[in-house]
Amino acid sequence: MPGNVFGKMFSITTWGESHGKGIGVVIDGCPPNIPMNEEIIQAVLDRRKPGKAVTSTSRKEPDQAEIFSGVFEGKTTGTPIMIMVRNKDAHSQDYSGNATLFRPGHGDITYQAKYGIRDWRGGGRSSGRETVGRVAAGAVAFEFLKQHNIKIKAYTIELGGVKAEKRDFDEIDNNLFFCPDADAAKAMAKRAGEIKESGDSIGGIVEIIATGVPRGLGDPVFDKLDADLAKGLMSIGAVKGVEIGSGFEAPRKTGLTNNDPIRPEGFLSNNAGGILAGISNGDTIVVRVAVKPIPSLNIPQDTVDLDNRPVIVKTDGRHDVSPIPRINVVCEAMTGIVLADHFLRQKAIS
Repeated sequence: MPGNVFGKMFSITTWGESHGKGIGVVIDGCPPNIPMNEEIIQAVLDRRKPGKAVTSTSRKEPDQAEIFSGVFEGKTTGTPIMIMVRNKDAHSQDYSGNATLFRPGHGDITYQAKYGIRDWRGGGRSSGRETVGRVAAGAVAFEFLKQHNIKIKAYTIELGGVKAEKRDFDEIDNNLFFCPDADAAKAMAKRAGEIKESGDSIGGIVEIIATGVPRGLGDPVFDKLDADLAKGLMSIGAVKGVEIGSGFEAPRKTGLTNNDPIRPEGFLSNNAGGILAGISNGDTIVVRVAVKPIPSLNIPQDTVDLDNRPVIVKTDGRHDVSPIPRINVVCEAMTGIVLADHFLRQKAIS
């Protein structure tokens, strides 16, 4: 199946299915001598695992990272890095009743149309579990970017209609939703609890910022930095929209109010989100993603079977109530992979 490779110079190939033997990634193009071991990768993977938030699934995978190649004596060697995580807690029988049905909101019907076959166990390749490989690759990208003082942070600014009104970054790690607003985080927990009780699901908005990004990353036409960020983030299954900087507020502004005035000390505002003409301008990169609700519901829904006969489906199994907050680190990982790729591309011409 094509479409599993992302990036040009810092390139990743993810592999595996939700209920297969394992899942992972091959990273090519990572420079040598970057500090790396399984503990570094594990620390990032642990942020993706189900937590105590009411939005999290009850599937409890250890997600233990194993490095098979590309690392020697605690440093990258410049050769392909392969990382694998074994699946330990898959309950495939939970999905057997839906083997001939198309679950609304999932890729079942489109995978069947494209390939004429699909892995119905937990969604197979279209499962959110595929993001394990992305996060492992992100951990490697983070270590590379750290050498150049580039840092990435994702946080929740909306969940189930509850919006964060503050940006207190010291608060992000103090609540289960990684929200920069303590009051909003409490309201999010209440909202998520209500939705879980009803058997429904919710989505939200995640904001990602990257600081320390130098000027000059990206290209001015098809390989714009913002275009590649959008592609990388849109490739996450639950993401349905991406905006950079002022984003969808830009059409509501005038040119004068949307421009970022420049003085010797730098930009006076950041409506551009740190990117101009597809190239980083040295300011903080600001990206927001719209995350759809989890499609697996414990509520009867209309659908059809393989013979296009109408049936009712209710999805059993273990599912998140929302992709948030577990998707936050996935957004960080894809942002890191894009920035590492473009950093190396710029280094090649400079």
